[in-house]
Amino acid sequence: MKIAGFTIIRNAVKNDYPIEEAIRSILPVVDTMFVLIGDCEDETEALIASINDPKIQIHHSVWNKSLRSGGVVLAEETNKAFQLIGPEYTWAFYIQADEVVHECYHSAIKEACSKYEQNQRVQGLLFEYTHFYGTYDYVGDSRRWYKYEVRIIRNNKAIYSYKDAQGFRMPPGKTKIPVKKIPAQIYHYGWVKSPEQMMKKAKESWQYWHSDEEIAAAKVADTFDFSTYDSLEKFTGTHPQVMHTRIAEKNWKVELDISRKKFKVKDRMLYWLEKKTGLRLFDFKNYRII
Repeated sequence: MKIAGFTIIRNAVKNDYPIEEAIRSILPVVDTMFVLIGDCEDETEALIASINDPKIQIHHSVWNKSLRSGGVVLAEETNKAFQLIGPEYTWAFYIQADEVVHECYHSAIKEACSKYEQNQRVQGLLFEYTHFYGTYDYVGDSRRWYKYEVRIIRNNKAIYSYKDAQGFRMPPGKTKIPVKKIPAQIYHYGWVKSPEQMMKKAKESWQYWHSDEEIAAAKVADTFDFSTYDSLEKFTGTHPQVMHTRIAEKNWKVELDISRKKFKVKDRMLYWLEKKTGLRLFDFKNYRII
């Protein structure tokens, strides 16, 4: 059994993505790491090359800026990266540029890949998510944050990245892929940046979601407003080792009130029900657990 890692990235330095940490976090799990670098305006390729690991294969792509509806270009690039993986690999581990795997889950991930290697009914493995917000001390705990997502898929080229590359589908039609939930998490750091850097990243990403006219018409501040959350809680666990240097270098301060809960009536009821029972009712699932 062989496992390939794959990811896409563009302007990692400019937008301060933890792509180096993302890649390093899964290198102990994968046999080869395919990195598809878009047409960058910064030193992204040098950053990836500095990891200096023989498992890493760098490839290049040009992002199609005409695909500006709903982040479809992200799925297109993800599909390109997936197609780089040869038939000798059983599984493909997809990691996004702001996602990191804690080293404590490496054994569980490899064990799950081995356990389901011969079970062709299982087309993907499902990870739980922890979404950090504002700083490395807070996590989102409401329904606005997806709780699970598929990040390992079988090397079945009928599978394709869906919409904005959050999940995957397969024929016929847009069938949700059958998956098994595994005891492992993805730490999502996409919402952890200084208020200035967070707004810069947001403006950069808008070009893949909105037209030039919509962007030009938008009136935005120079700093991101982190006070728009509905519910947060303090993070009490440990961060992955690959994140320790980045966390130590954090140079901004954001104080957020975890006692503040800002819900509509329905969402408030569902939130408290989930807190009491662990059940997230009526939640959209991008997959089919078998």
